[in-house]
Amino acid sequence: MGWFRALGPEPGGQEDAGPFVVSIRRTRDGKTAGGGLVLAADAILTCAHVVNDALGRAMFETRTPGPDEILVALRGPRGTERFPARVAHWIAPRAKTGGPVGDGEGEWHGDLAVLRIDAPPGSTFPPPRRIAMAAEQRVTVWHGSGQGATFADLTVKSLEGPVGYLDGAATGMAVGRGYSGGPLWSRQHKAVVGLMTAHFMPPRDPDTGKPLPYSPQHLVRRSWGIPWQRVEAELRPLGVLDAEEHATVDPDDPAFVLLTEAIEDALPSAVGRGDCARKLARACGVGHGGEVLPPTVEEFAAFLLTHPRALAALVEMLRRGNPDEADRMLAAGRLSRAPRLLSPREYTRLHQQLRDIDRSVLGRFAEAVRAALPLAAAFPGGETIDALIDHLETLPGDGRSDDGEPRVPALLRVMEYVAVLCPPPQSAGVKLWSDSVAVRLGIPRSALAERRSDAQEWARVMRTRSARVRVLVQVTRAEPGRHRLRIWCDEGAGPRQVSTDTSASYAASEAARELLRVLETLDPAALNEQRPLVEVLVDRTSLNLPIDEWEGSAPDEIVPGVLGVEFPLVMHCPELLRRHERFLPDWRRRWSRLDSGATLVFSDASLSTNEIYAELMRKLDAVRVSVDVPAGLRDAVVQVCLAVGVPVVVWDRGRDTDSHVVKQMAEVATRELPDGVRSYRANTMLHPLEYPGRPVLAWADADRTVPRLHLTEPQESA
Repeated sequence: MGWFRALGPEPGGQEDAGPFVVSIRRTRDGKTAGGGLVLAADAILTCAHVVNDALGRAMFETRTPGPDEILVALRGPRGTERFPARVAHWIAPRAKTGGPVGDGEGEWHGDLAVLRIDAPPGSTFPPPRRIAMAAEQRVTVWHGSGQGATFADLTVKSLEGPVGYLDGAATGMAVGRGYSGGPLWSRQHKAVVGLMTAHFMPPRDPDTGKPLPYSPQHLVRRSWGIPWQRVEAELRPLGVLDAEEHATVDPDDPAFVLLTEAIEDALPSAVGRGDCARKLARACGVGHGGEVLPPTVEEFAAFLLTHPRALAALVEMLRRGNPDEADRMLAAGRLSRAPRLLSPREYTRLHQQLRDIDRSVLGRFAEAVRAALPLAAAFPGGETIDALIDHLETLPGDGRSDDGEPRVPALLRVMEYVAVLCPPPQSAGVKLWSDSVAVRLGIPRSALAERRSDAQEWARVMRTRSARVRVLVQVTRAEPGRHRLRIWCDEGAGPRQVSTDTSASYAASEAARELLRVLETLDPAALNEQRPLVEVLVDRTSLNLPIDEWEGSAPDEIVPGVLGVEFPLVMHCPELLRRHERFLPDWRRRWSRLDSGATLVFSDASLSTNEIYAELMRKLDAVRVSVDVPAGLRDAVVQVCLAVGVPVVVWDRGRDTDSHVVKQMAEVATRELPDGVRSYRANTMLHPLEYPGRPVLAWADADRTVPRLHLTEPQESA
């Protein structure tokens, strides 16, 4: 066990308490939606469909939940306690084919959610041991309520890829509603082997819906769960299990050697080392070896490299009285991937600050990340705030540092950008948090002040450039001549979905009327004397869809209601941006130079797409491309431009070469192109011979959030 040890059950408690059942409660009535598993001191693992039930959503909803809180109850060292939780990582339920789970499907893949709970150190049990599921294992699962009498004994009968089939004992409790998400506990191995997912219920009469009379031919007490080896395969790409990779320490690890030497120098006496170790154990929510003997120097150093927040907590203790040794500890810790940036106290305070921030500001968190770190690599899919913070903790400081001074970490820089979006009281709280972390890290006040100034300048530019109100519409093809729509409005606080029925299909005129209806509902006070931008989200096969020409007039209306004439309408293809994520930093950098970057014109039909690609790699300052080549090559060139992160691309879908559109738009400033293209379309209606073009403008704004799309879902695309 070592001197630092995991907290266990209270003396006199249950000898076999299993994995200490977690209860996920419904927000609407407080009843149990399902169970969960303690994954870390501040993290719970459950099934995604349990979270959907808790939030009152459809069982197999695939969209990542927002910052909505879920109530979690768990039995910890101080008895049953309740904590608010948020979704940190989301792996949606999916059919075996990869699409959404249909009605009546008995099995599916994915279906995992990691919840972040706001619990003080020591409030939860440490995560139980986990091992791979194997046939013939005898396991126990509890109802999500955690009541002792609800245990059901099961046997693993078969493993079929990502699914393990379990049969229940003939006597005792049967698995039913409320067991989903509960850990499958092997009493023999004292370990969790998987997560309960679903039960095959008795057949029902197709006419009445009531259970049929029992027959020996019926399937009896069979359930299925997600084997732990499958859970690991799903979670490891998200970095959720990275801390487990550091459970043991190599004695020859340079970080271990240097930390051992630093501890010997900073805490030379056994008494002082023991006092410091006990304080550290309490700060990290772990047990310790007692009040008499201190840990060895090697045990102390090993703990700093196995508990992800122990090093930060120790530096927090040393900073005031022994700053040189604190710096030495930090320098040694940077040689290892295990230590995280924040101490337990700092991490808890950060999430307390985030809970107090308005939802409108939280909706712009990803925007603040992109502004603060324009050159950073791609961020995790889903971009929940917790996932972003976890990722930001792993990133180094920015590149400006004089005389070897500590750099400002990426997370602190982002929080400065978040602070300028907040009202004064919340902003002050975030800045005080940043100040305290910077002091603990030994970062000069001048360095943090410079990043704070960067954030204030960004906010000033954003205010003068006031975010344009936009309506986003995802258009996917249905049956021939008809389309499906998903519509969002964004008045500056991020997209909010306003469409409800995503299964309905529309003819072009019907779709235009639906869009006009949404546009008419916008608050005039929010428009700031600008017509709202219509941003059409399409896959790469639909970039030439003539949505700007769709007319929404009814027979008794006076005006035709042509979308692209009344409103600046642009195309956006997130699929191409995400296709090669290595270009996302290029996209953000190009967009940040929208007013000063270069413009390229591709009009040579003899150029190959490889040559186009090479030219775009040579001109990384190019922010805008005009394409004027024959149709077959034109579409390929457009897609290459968008895939490598060119944010603005103009072309004419109606002509092969010598485009009037390209010539006219060359006179329009890049930032004014949406309105310039709208004006051109109006001129086409008025003077079709003088304005013969059919302009398309692809516009990918790196400062504005786009909803996460599901372009491959069969009910939303054909």
